[in-house]
Amino acid sequence: MIRVKMLVIGGIFSLATWGVLSSGDLAAYVQSLDSNPGTAYRHIEASEADSKTASIKPDEEQLHLAIQEEAAKRREAPIDAKIDRVWKAIPGYNGIEVNVEETMRLAMQRGTDTGIPFVYREVAPSVRLEDLGAEPIYKGNPHKPMAALMINVAWGNEFLPPMLSVLEKEGVRATFFFDGSWLSKNIDTAKMIQEKGHELSNHAYSHKNMSGLGREETIKEIERTQTLLKEKLGVDNTLFAPPSGDFSSLTVKVAHELKLKTILWTVDTVDWKKPAPEAIVRKIATRVEPGSMILMHPTESSSGALEDMIRVIKEKGLVLGTVSELISPNRVPKVETE
Repeated sequence: MIRVKMLVIGGIFSLATWGVLSSGDLAAYVQSLDSNPGTAYRHIEASEADSKTASIKPDEEQLHLAIQEEAAKRREAPIDAKIDRVWKAIPGYNGIEVNVEETMRLAMQRGTDTGIPFVYREVAPSVRLEDLGAEPIYKGNPHKPMAALMINVAWGNEFLPPMLSVLEKEGVRATFFFDGSWLSKNIDTAKMIQEKGHELSNHAYSHKNMSGLGREETIKEIERTQTLLKEKLGVDNTLFAPPSGDFSSLTVKVAHELKLKTILWTVDTVDWKKPAPEAIVRKIATRVEPGSMILMHPTESSSGALEDMIRVIKEKGLVLGTVSELISPNRVPKVETE
């Protein structure tokens, strides 16, 4: 299935030049579009297209040829989801290609005196994460320039307000995995987290080692928290993080049967050992990479490190999103540059 996103590339492409181009030097001229240092990307909606007709229209056949030639160069193939020997289930990543006909339509409508307004669409991979079956997920696709903060909550209420304050200040949405026994006593706190736009997910009910549980108890541990999320918070959750990262193949299979993806982590702050905040920041600066899921808890260590953690992640050119956003195949939009 193809999901369309619109992007416009501004460049210097004068109408006068169209009048003098020959078919022999057309491709070379179009190549000069990307050499313009002023080129920038910005998102638009199709309805934004300028309704005014340009006073001069380029030759349609020549324009269509130029767009087709550029489309071949600009296409990025989708990446299939796969099972890695070490990292288990790795999500896929959408490709991107020029929508030739939409680009042609918009170019004819707007004119090309400020460049060809290339229109792009995302192309879904052939193999999706859902096609891989019951497998744990430790990270997102390494080609996706995004990372996610996952905060497991079973205790540490006093550190939640300052952490939420930092996340709000930095414009970051995290994924909070709630222990059900904690959630049953802290619905108002969970609602506050939800109101700030964060993702709420399942961390079982009573923090047991899931690998030691049979099928019925595994179902009970997961379903009790799932019921709380739905009935008390209206959340249709799709993620499950086993307590302490302890699980068995049965755990993952049961979660899969309950339509939940089993989520682990790429980088662990190990904040329960009370490291200095600076040590956590150094670890993140060294280890975070595209696709990383970073585990923390509402502790004094992570609370003190959070602002600098976000800073070093952003300095690596990574966008921070929720776990669901990270493991989706959706592309990270290009950031507009001035």
